[in-house]
Order: sequence, then structure tokens, then C-alpha cells
Amino acid sequence: MNRWLALIPLAVLAALAILFVGWSLNRDPAYKPDAMVGQQIPETVLPMLTGDQPGPGNLDLKTAGVGKPMLVNVFASWCAPCRVEHPKLLELKARGVNVVGIAYKDEPVATRAFLAEMGDPFALVLVDHEGRAGLDLGISGVPETFAVDAMGRITAKHSGPLLNDADIDRLVASMQAPPRQPPSAKH
Repeated sequence: MNRWLALIPLAVLAALAILFVGWSLNRDPAYKPDAMVGQQIPETVLPMLTGDQPGPGNLDLKTAGVGKPMLVNVFASWCAPCRVEHPKLLELKARGVNVVGIAYKDEPVATRAFLAEMGDPFALVLVDHEGRAGLDLGISGVPETFAVDAMGRITAKHSGPLLNDADIDRLVASMQAPPRQPPSAKH
């Protein structure tokens, strides 16, 4: 009888595992919350990666674009999907697209080694060691990429690795689009 009682917690854990797997298979992977799209990029101040150390200079995300459209790519050296998307980021650099990197919860030495190994597609890299910018941007994981227009407004977002040229073109086109003018009031 005591043996059967010992198996009850295992049965409960197995049932929970089955429920979790079922939920994972039935959720829509295309659903990604885009709460920040249409909003100004947060003015989170982060240290710039200089060599393999953060700082001494700091910069806020909004200023990072220097008044030009940019893609903001949140990545980490420990992130396997970040390695997969990296060639696409290098292609964007070759096309002249301004890409700003945010090293999310990563050690600066590891970030610099990652960029030395894979190539550096970024105009600049900001160090988000504590994950503050990740929270401000509302990311769900890495990598995530935000298209930001010249006025600092987030125009599109992509969660997960950038692999599909159509997704990349959508991001680039959205940040280049001229801002919509409000309808004029008729007198």
C-alpha cells in the first residue's frame, strides 16, 4: 500500500507534464505580443561596449539611432538562435542598415568574444547586464528585433531569430516609411 502512495506524486507530475506538452503544441507560435509597436522606444540608459568592458560612455536607446532609422537587436552570446540569425544581421550591415545591438544579460567579455568569432554587424553595442532594457522593451526572450524610425518610434517587432528575408524586409520597410500625417481639420 505504501508503494502505491509513493507513486501518486509521480503520477501528478506526469499528468502536469502531459498538460504542458499539450498546451505547447496547441498554442499559436505566430502570436507575439507587440505592445511596444507604435510607441516611442524607451530612453533606457545603458553603457556602451568598449573593447570587452562596459563604458565608460553611456547612451540611451532613443539617442542610439542618432536621428536615423535603426533596427535594435536584443541578443546574447549564450543564445543559440542568436548564432543562427547572425549571418542575416551581417547582411543587413552590408546593405547599409543601421543595427544597434543590446547584449542582454551577458558578460561583456563573452559578448566581445562572440562578436570577434561571428563578425560584428552592429553600429554600436549597448550592455544590458541586468536586463533593464529587456524589461523596458517587454521582450519575452532573445533574440528580438525592433524597427525604429528616425523619430524614435517603434514601427515593427520580430520575436525569435531573423531568418526569413520577408520578415527582414518588413522590418526595414517599416522603419523607412514616412510618418503618417494626421488628417487636416476641415473648417
